[in-house]
Amino acid sequence: MSAPSTEEEPWPVRTVTRKITEWIDRLGTVWIEGQLAQVTARAGTGTAFLTLRDPVANVSLQLTAPMGLVAAQRDVVAEGNRVIVHGKPSFFPGRGSLSIRVDRIRAVGLGELLARIERLRTLLAAEGLFDRARKRRLPFLPNRIGLVTGRASAAEHDVVSNAQARWPAVAFRIENVATQGGLAVEQIVSALEVLDRDPEVDVIVVARGGGSVEDLLPFSDETLCRAVAACRTPVVSAIGHEPDTPLLDHVADLRCSTPTEAGRRIVPDLAEEIGRIGGLRDRARRALHGWVDREARALAALRARPVLADPLRDMARRHEELERLRASTRAAVDRRIDRETREIGHLRARLTALGPQATLDRGYAIVQRVTGDPVLPVLRAAGDVGPGDRVRIRVAEGVVTAAVEDARDE
Repeated sequence: MSAPSTEEEPWPVRTVTRKITEWIDRLGTVWIEGQLAQVTARAGTGTAFLTLRDPVANVSLQLTAPMGLVAAQRDVVAEGNRVIVHGKPSFFPGRGSLSIRVDRIRAVGLGELLARIERLRTLLAAEGLFDRARKRRLPFLPNRIGLVTGRASAAEHDVVSNAQARWPAVAFRIENVATQGGLAVEQIVSALEVLDRDPEVDVIVVARGGGSVEDLLPFSDETLCRAVAACRTPVVSAIGHEPDTPLLDHVADLRCSTPTEAGRRIVPDLAEEIGRIGGLRDRARRALHGWVDREARALAALRARPVLADPLRDMARRHEELERLRASTRAAVDRRIDRETREIGHLRARLTALGPQATLDRGYAIVQRVTGDPVLPVLRAAGDVGPGDRVRIRVAEGVVTAAVEDARDE
């Protein structure tokens, strides 16, 4: 047993490589699934060198296999095939590399692949990634269309040509990626992220012109499906493969059966829109003419009414009525004034007859005893004064002041 390594007592390279070899040897034999990315057979060595790539992550392993095994399974051991291998990991201290010595290789069966896709379909459906409620509507006329497809592929041509045939001014941002093989998922996801970040891209189309179930496996990959579900931009799936629908078709906001259909669905038809605008313009013109005619008839009917045909006649009639009411009011006021004037005369006569002046005019007089007060008391009895008192006597035409010589009651 080696002592633990420290900064003062580090392990030599041979010790580290020996320990790594021991640790890897403990792993024993393993079964591994992946996609063959490279197959190299070196003549004279009796050994074939293979690269096995993870179909989802950017991870790979180096494999070695006997030439006899590779030659016996020539159809299985081909670049791009999904395989399951059995082997034992080995670490080579001389070059510090890890390799797996393979003794068995078999292809992943179609039924097995379809079963895995079906399990993933059930999982994603349970999470709600297929729900119609989360699917977004495509814009009526996208400012720019993002297209993820193979370089110079028929799918790219179909989408672009059909879209431009319907709307010649349509703009595209095209991201060319691998649409099958071990790099497809990674490149498609990266392209989706790039297009989703572009503020000018209003819709993203993922297109491929069809293929076998094995060729279309990247479009049923869980990583890609979740990346599409996370996009803020609406995504259109245009995989030209009707019998077996990739999972991408269920997650996308719109599924088109072919790239040609996608080119027709993502933009409106210019000729149809021009025709529709012409029809709407005609309808608006007819509606406006009908409204103008209706209002003209209404104005004519109003103009024919007597009040508008001869507006002064009604004013003259109203003027005569006002004059009649004014005369009636003046006569009523005059009658009221005459009546009130006569009433005031009667009241004045009554007041005059009952007033003290009338009594004085009949020969009577009012006698007041003169005192120092401003108000003189009226003399009512002879006993109220005595000899020498001064009195004030008011007669009908004037006032007389006298002195009392004698005062007695009779």
